[in-house]
Amino acid sequence: MAETLLNVEVVYATPDQQIKKALQVPVGTTILQALELAEIPQVNFTELKVGIFSKILPGNHLVEEADRIEIYRPLMQDPKDARRQRASITRPIKARNKRN
Repeated sequence: MAETLLNVEVVYATPDQQIKKALQVPVGTTILQALELAEIPQVNFTELKVGIFSKILPGNHLVEEADRIEIYRPLMQDPKDARRQRASITRPIKARNKRN
């Protein structure tokens, strides 16, 4: 009897490139096992967060048919801080426009 295979996709993006690999893995494969099979160079999966379709999951989570396994890089800046910074730049301009 043949072993059942699942079709999954592993994706990883850097500022310079996007890596996307389609894999066939056996039933019972975990996220970390699939990442090892994808052989993405210079990526330490144990230090980065991983997930499926934007949902962060543990590395021992079993993959299912058509899963998109994503590797998440750390944020360079907190989104709330970035929003506050943008608002502080645009706020004086809006105040000037109201006076006119």
